[in-house]
Amino acid sequence: MKGEAIPHKMLSQDAYSTWLGIEILECEIGRCKVAMTVRKEMLNSMGKAHGGISYSLADTAFGFAANTHGKYAVSIETSINHIEALEEGDYLTAESVIENVKNKLGFNIIEVKRGEELVALFKGVVYRTSKSWEE
Repeated sequence: MKGEAIPHKMLSQDAYSTWLGIEILECEIGRCKVAMTVRKEMLNSMGKAHGGISYSLADTAFGFAANTHGKYAVSIETSINHIEALEEGDYLTAESVIENVKNKLGFNIIEVKRGEELVALFKGVVYRTSKSWEE
């Protein structure tokens, strides 16, 4: 399977990311940019987006980019820094670029943005299995 097609296949089988409304904006080998809009049912008790929303968007970008190299890749450690509170209606993007594939581990930092404003910084480690993606 061609690497840039893998994230589209992943999204078609991902009920959670579909529920979030995540869409793939750009995708190529080693890079994926995704986006979504914060909805009312994603808000916490303080009327702000739950922290899991920006985390999920970044994690999806991370996973999609990691898998474009053709092998099943899974996150083994992740963390996020929430920089700005998010509101209902905010349109968010997250882009993951994983350039060097030298061994079974990959490291990446994903910026979550509202327009040009950095709202969260996600860090992740991915493990690449030996299993290949097939159509």
